[in-house]
Amino acid sequence: MTENISAFLEENDKLQEECGVFGMYDFDGRDVASAIYYGLFALQHRGQESCGIAVSDTDGPSKVISSKDMGLLNEAFTPEILEKLKGDIGVGHVRYSTAGSSSRENAQPLVLNYVKGTLGLAHNGNLINAPELRRELEYTGAIFQTTIDSEVIAYHIARERLNSKTVEEAVGRAMKKIKGAYSLIVMSPRKLIGARDPFGFRPLCIGKRDNAYILASETCALDTIGAEFVRDVEPGEIVTISPDKGVESDKSMCIPREKHGRCVFEYIYFARPDSYIDGCSVYNSRIQAGKFLAIDSPVEADLVVGVPESGNGAAMGYAIESGIPYRQAFVKNTYVGRTFIKPGQRSRESSVQVKLNPLREVVDGKRIIMIDDSIVRGTTSDRIVRMLREAGAKEVHMRVSSPPFLWPCYFGTDIPEKEQLIAHNRTVEEISDIIGTDSLAYLRLERLSEIVDGLEICRGCFTGNYPLKPPTEDIRGEYER
Repeated sequence: MTENISAFLEENDKLQEECGVFGMYDFDGRDVASAIYYGLFALQHRGQESCGIAVSDTDGPSKVISSKDMGLLNEAFTPEILEKLKGDIGVGHVRYSTAGSSSRENAQPLVLNYVKGTLGLAHNGNLINAPELRRELEYTGAIFQTTIDSEVIAYHIARERLNSKTVEEAVGRAMKKIKGAYSLIVMSPRKLIGARDPFGFRPLCIGKRDNAYILASETCALDTIGAEFVRDVEPGEIVTISPDKGVESDKSMCIPREKHGRCVFEYIYFARPDSYIDGCSVYNSRIQAGKFLAIDSPVEADLVVGVPESGNGAAMGYAIESGIPYRQAFVKNTYVGRTFIKPGQRSRESSVQVKLNPLREVVDGKRIIMIDDSIVRGTTSDRIVRMLREAGAKEVHMRVSSPPFLWPCYFGTDIPEKEQLIAHNRTVEEISDIIGTDSLAYLRLERLSEIVDGLEICRGCFTGNYPLKPPTEDIRGEYER
């Protein structure tokens, strides 16, 4: 390796975002497709495999117009396509497949036409009882068009609607059957419904712009379209948005706070730094994680650097706490496409190389503390450490703003089987030797609740203790592991 731009496979050793959802209902009857597009654009970091928008006109017949495709938003939607999406209520989705193959038929939102009208649904998360529910539906005549668990949810809502007075009641009945992680946005002919699983694994918030209400995965999407943040949807809550009653709340599925299981990686890695989730600043969480690393795992060095982009916040926190200068040590090629990202290892190696180039004048002759958010398999860390050394770094000390991964995730995060995790059956010293660092330290497990202001979180991928009993069969997709 020389001073020339060096490529490494970011997706090879990085957690993948789950999905992003966005819904909007304009009570003044204005078209919402453009706002949904820009809201999804702010959520593009949560999924780059496929995207879609579905809209309906609440004043007209119950007809849903939708468009979805593989790839990024700016590739899937042209001005001409957006112009055809006429409607004052709609829902959108960006996807990364943690369950179900990466294909066009699995793109969301899903649209169902049934005896009560139409439903449009966007889902973020994974159901742990999806195979069981799917088999039950198939034995009663259901024909599935996709391989995703979101279609199981849509079918159950549609069936429950036949015996329910309202669509929100049908959503509540379906929630009693499904288990796992889900933030849902459901579009009916005259209502927009948001629902969050009782454990709060995945985020969902409410916004308002003029006389329109919005549901979104992250607050950054509200900022993008000039909407104000109203509040978060609580774990287990169902909210119904309609012109007659505004925002209604049903908390019958809510469980005690101490049982909540928010995914801590929303704060460490997944969410955009400018988002707030359940009242906690994502940016401050990352700064705090870096400060704790400096307190708990200090080391003498000349510079603190972050691995772009996810390690930058924690690196700044480490520098603030330690007094060691923070510097940018890498240039990232912003224009490397992420189109058609597929979770399979081979496709990552063949088409999704994110290029980094170390700044030799910054690191040459220096003792470096390198901060990253996680180590999954270890392959990317090994390459980055080697890049720094070949750019002249005297020492490379790595600090990780999360504890070691020891267990897989079943709730919408792409953490593989434990045998593929570098921390499985290895000591920290052994991992350090493998990736070539002079020292290595992780965030202490007990620090997790401190970086999220005491919110109850899921620690399953670190401890093996999940908020819900793990499934007995693999639910995490058809792609190769």
